[in-house]
Amino acid sequence: MSERLIDGFDGVLADLDGVVYAGPNAIDGATEALDRLALEGKSLAYVTNNASRSSEDVAAHLRELGAPATAEQVFGSALAGAELLAAQVAGGSTVLVVGSDTLAQAVTAQGLVVVDSAADRPDAVIQGFSPLLGWKDLAEAAYAVAAGATWIATNTDMSIPQERGIAPGNGTLVAAVAAATGKQPLIAGKPGAALFETAARHSGVERALVVGDRLDTDILGGNRAGMATALVLTGVDTVRTALAATVEERPVYLIASLADLYEEYPEVSFDGDSYSCRDARARVADSTVSVSGREDDVDSWRAACAAWWAAHPHKVPDTAPSVAFTPVRQIVLHGETPAGDGGGRHGRDG
Repeated sequence: MSERLIDGFDGVLADLDGVVYAGPNAIDGATEALDRLALEGKSLAYVTNNASRSSEDVAAHLRELGAPATAEQVFGSALAGAELLAAQVAGGSTVLVVGSDTLAQAVTAQGLVVVDSAADRPDAVIQGFSPLLGWKDLAEAAYAVAAGATWIATNTDMSIPQERGIAPGNGTLVAAVAAATGKQPLIAGKPGAALFETAARHSGVERALVVGDRLDTDILGGNRAGMATALVLTGVDTVRTALAATVEERPVYLIASLADLYEEYPEVSFDGDSYSCRDARARVADSTVSVSGREDDVDSWRAACAAWWAAHPHKVPDTAPSVAFTPVRQIVLHGETPAGDGGGRHGRDG
């Protein structure tokens, strides 16, 4: 019998947006699932690429939504960036901080000296997001980087969702400095491994499960850190994007919601012809994945992913696979009509 997913781990490293909340509201059942971790004796840490808000600010927001959170449980890319920087330069080195006061405080806490200008000949530059940054700040960073300073970026998110729409993120500001200097920074936040390693180390977690809703940040970063990863289907990515994911972005587990942490995770097996997950079966022929199962059943997609990924273990085809569903045949009792005649076409399709 398969064990519950959570039983294989001593802690969870959870993303925020799309996992805990969506917009201004908590996702249904998310806070209850997170609360239960403590009762199960499991550690909980939150990992976020946000480098402009303090851990206490993030924790306060989570508590307002009903989620368990203390500042010590929140790990942003400011801390990861400062720790990564401290590993690259000697204690007492001078650092040009291009970002928020929170980032500057994290750098100072590492025993490094913050300076204001490239004219101070800093040993390093650390760049994080702040809505107050302007051209002069980016120019100072470029001068210092071009002069040979070690360069760290807290994260490279290209966009930030705002109430009025999508706004430029830290990645666009980092790209400006890169374009001016022809150099690239070391990256602390997702999808780098450093943020996850920082969170696990400070939380004392040895067997961490990374739970996120984005393949290109949460799952990729967790995989790079050598941790088990679970894509939760309450945010950005879907079963179809998971199926077509690059090799590096493939999650170990696929779950519908955080509540699945406490359910038995079904085994996916191969019988020489197809992959099966409970009643669902999947096989690959050319660019098509044929699935015997309901489209709205996560087990169908677990089997489909296993089959497609096994068929393409090293390189993903240029085009996403097509998926064909046929309903699972059921036994007819006393003249009853078999169920499942529609193949579950009302489910999540990405």
